[in-house]
Amino acid sequence: MKKLLWWLIAGSKGGLTRASIINSLNERPANANQLTKRLNLDYKTIRHHLKVLEENSIITIMNRKKYGAVYFLSTEMERNYGYFQEIWGQIGEK
Repeated sequence: MKKLLWWLIAGSKGGLTRASIINSLNERPANANQLTKRLNLDYKTIRHHLKVLEENSIITIMNRKKYGAVYFLSTEMERNYGYFQEIWGQIGEK
């Protein structure tokens, strides 16, 4: 998981946006529209990064088929949140 997080956050374009989404979802689950408002980012940008995070099992979705699907950190991500904090501490915006 640590290597995956390094790649998703520090090793690829958009990593800081993905890290912001992870931080936000750790505080409180949200749908894409709520994340757009919280992070002050474009809806399509949020949707793209949510897809990347879901494909890599960092987040899970509740109510996938209906409007307003809610995103949560996956159980695996919750177990490994310390790795995320370690990486964010090294590369995050100061």
